[in-house]
Amino acid sequence: MTTTTLAVLVPVLPFLGSLAGLLLGRTVPGLVRPLAVLPTLGAAVLAALVAARQGGGKAIDAATQLTPTGSVPIDLALYIDGFAALVAVLVGVVASCVQIYSTGYLRHDPRYSSYAALVSLFTSAMLLVVYSGDLMLLLVGWEIMGICSYFLVGHYWETPEARSASLKAFLVTKLGDVPFLIGLFALAVDADSFRITEILHTVDTRGLDHPTLIALLLLAGVAGKSAQFPLHTWLPDAMAGPTPVSALIHAATMVAAGIYFVARLMPVFAASAAAMTVLAVMAAVTMVGSALAALAQDDIKRVLAYSTIGQLGYMAGALAVGNPGAAVFHLLSHGAFKALLFLAAGVVIHAAGTNSLSAMSRMRGLAGRVPDAYWTMTVALLALAAIPPFAGFFSKEAVLVAAEHTTLGDSTVAPAGAGWIVLIAALLTALGTAAYAMRLWLLAFHGRGAEAPEHGRQPIAMNAVLWVLAVPSLGFGLTVAYLDDWFDSEALTPTVTTAVLGTGLALVGSVITYAVWSSLRTKAPAPAPAPTVAHPDAEAGTVEAEALHLPHPSEDPADPGRLLLGPLHRHAAVGFHLDAVYDRLFVRPVVAAAGLVRFLDREVVDTYVNGAGSGTKGLGWLVRKAQTGNVQTYLSVLLAGSVVLAVAAVVLANVNAGS
Repeated sequence: MTTTTLAVLVPVLPFLGSLAGLLLGRTVPGLVRPLAVLPTLGAAVLAALVAARQGGGKAIDAATQLTPTGSVPIDLALYIDGFAALVAVLVGVVASCVQIYSTGYLRHDPRYSSYAALVSLFTSAMLLVVYSGDLMLLLVGWEIMGICSYFLVGHYWETPEARSASLKAFLVTKLGDVPFLIGLFALAVDADSFRITEILHTVDTRGLDHPTLIALLLLAGVAGKSAQFPLHTWLPDAMAGPTPVSALIHAATMVAAGIYFVARLMPVFAASAAAMTVLAVMAAVTMVGSALAALAQDDIKRVLAYSTIGQLGYMAGALAVGNPGAAVFHLLSHGAFKALLFLAAGVVIHAAGTNSLSAMSRMRGLAGRVPDAYWTMTVALLALAAIPPFAGFFSKEAVLVAAEHTTLGDSTVAPAGAGWIVLIAALLTALGTAAYAMRLWLLAFHGRGAEAPEHGRQPIAMNAVLWVLAVPSLGFGLTVAYLDDWFDSEALTPTVTTAVLGTGLALVGSVITYAVWSSLRTKAPAPAPAPTVAHPDAEAGTVEAEALHLPHPSEDPADPGRLLLGPLHRHAAVGFHLDAVYDRLFVRPVVAAAGLVRFLDREVVDTYVNGAGSGTKGLGWLVRKAQTGNVQTYLSVLLAGSVVLAVAAVVLANVNAGS
């Protein structure tokens, strides 16, 4: 079988699995889990075969024209270079782990069949984005992911939080997609093609007519999809969905799509120094702001959500200094340890059984109760904090090295100012990342909240997946010396300067957080434990449904986040009031305008419309009353009318004669 055929099957298999799951899920329940797991697992295996055949060498490029358009043609095209081959493997592996994990986590969920089918469709859409060689084909996958995220985030639609979060995710990402679509059309018009290879050839030979405008329009869509400032606010709220969905969105789909898109079309953005500077500023604000916000969150999933935003900021920063290899390398590394963090968090939440679902200040004694989640999450947090030799150290170092080279004027595509912006923000974020990673580890596994009742051991499918993802979280970075060919021959090895600075700041952040926690723990008394109540569904895997029935446990007062942030804490806890700003600038004016339109429609337009109807109705009533059926009445009226007309004629004649 040819490599092209294998590549076509990669997105097709999960799509067929999704279709079969939707059609047969309710009628043949026994097929739901096989249809969820096997096609996705098959796609992961085929993606690995495609990557092995591509081998980091010449890109696989194949296309057939979809239909003649009379202007810019649209092709069914595949373009698989080293970036695409590796990212597809990441998507396949993480999606397979999520599907396997979900068989245990959502085993009692009545809507599991539709959930699994949507996850498969989500996976297929992302794989289509990764392998697409035509921008219109890429747009199809891009938009399918948007609608899948709406349904998956709103899976627990009975709760107002899930309904609100799904709508917010859809609207905010669509807000970015509108300029993104305009930018795609403008790019295709300038290059006279939607084919990625033709666009890149145009940039290299004659250049684009409107590079800055196109790049900025496309960046709006990237900011929405990849949760960059200022369109990042949907991602923390998306935690209202099932935890495996969070793992999929944050690790391998949706948010990774924007970063991958810029990496694929890097020359388009590099053609505009203004766009690169805007991207650098956007990445810097995203990195630093998300680190501060993560340090103030009590919900373990919201901490991880802001963590994702910050790590996406690192990737955007690497792109802003013209190094797509470093961005994709960090995307791959982050995908492994972030999927592990979310799936381990699902186990932790289940064991904690907190009333607020995932409040870290209400967790206690979990290290011994969930040893698999404890050890694997420790590995993932070390990778997140970029402690060597874990994967995050090498990929984050690649970003720092790229920024350092730009500050020295070694980059030919990014201004030195962009390099300084990214480098300083990345080092500050390294400090903050280590601080909130240590805080999460301490509060979740060594906290003194009220211990929840025992829920029973997690299904083996959930724990096994954690250990599978722990392997790349620990060892993927060690392969950096062998990946140059996959990343356009860009060296990704650390340098002494950035390694010392980055690791030193991470250690400082960790040590300070631990010291503050120890001090608070010594001073503050432990809270009284909550009453132990046997849970009616202790073996269930659906955490969000279970936790709602437990008594409200006490909070652990030893939270270092409040002391570390000081007066910033209350602002960081609500995302620096960005939602409130949007509410005042956009939501309230739109609601007020809608109220005005409603008033004009009801009180003005409807008045005239209703008046016309009422007048006609009244005239009809008079005419109807005149039709009595009495001939004598008709003759009397006729005679009276004649008299009136005669009198009127005489009066008019006298008037005319006098004048």
